[in-house]
Amino acid sequence: MLIASVEDDPIQANLVKQTLTQSGHQVEQFVTGKEFLSALNSNKNRYGLFLLDWELPDVTGVELLVWIRNNIGPQVPIIFVTNRTEDADLLQAFQLGADDYINKPFSPAILSARVNANLRRNTATTQVQSEVVVGPYRFDNNARKVYLHGEPIVLAPKEFELASLFFRNIGRLFSRDALSSTIWNREIPATSRTLDTHLSNVRQKLKIHPENGVQIVASYALGYRLELVQE
Repeated sequence: MLIASVEDDPIQANLVKQTLTQSGHQVEQFVTGKEFLSALNSNKNRYGLFLLDWELPDVTGVELLVWIRNNIGPQVPIIFVTNRTEDADLLQAFQLGADDYINKPFSPAILSARVNANLRRNTATTQVQSEVVVGPYRFDNNARKVYLHGEPIVLAPKEFELASLFFRNIGRLFSRDALSSTIWNREIPATSRTLDTHLSNVRQKLKIHPENGVQIVASYALGYRLELVQE
C-alpha cells in the first residue's frame, strides 16, 4: 500500500517511513503542503492512506484534510499525527472527515497498528457490505433495495446510492463536494438544487426522523451526516 506522509520534522518523518516500510508499506514523504497538493493534482487516486501533521510551514493539516475530502472524497483514510491534544481540536478534525489521530511522540507499534486497522476498515467499506441494518432500516446493496420496518421503499438510483452511503457511514461528515464526486462523479455547482432535492427525497421516502432513530444533520458550511438519535 502506498501511503502519503506529510511531516516537516525530519526525525518524525524518518520514523514514520522506517516503521511503515517494515510493516510492508511504501511511503512517499512530503515536507510542505504545497508539495503534497501538487502530487495529488497529478494523480488523486495514487494513495491508499494519508498521514498528516497538523502544523506545517505553509498550510495546516486541517486545510489539507478539507482539500482531500472535497476533491477526492470520503474513501481514503486520513490519520493525523500531531501534538494537538485539546478536545476541541480533535473534534474539529473528526467533524471535517479525519478517521483517526496519533499523538506525538508515538510508539512505532501503535503507528503500525493504527494504519493497518484503518486500511482494513477502509477495505471493508470500499467493498460495500451486502447488507446494512440500522434500526428499522435494512439495505440490500446487492439488489439495491431498502426496507423500512420490513416494507420495501422505492428509491431512484441516485437516491439509493446517497442513502446507502450515509447508512454505511453513520456519524461521518460529508461535504457537498465529497457527495457530488462520490454519487455523481462530478462537481455540482453551488447554485444547483440537485443534491438538496435528492437529500429531501431521501428524508421523505425513508422517513428519516428521530422517531425512526436517525436524522440527517446539516453542518453550516461543512456538509451533512447521518446521526443516530438516542432515546
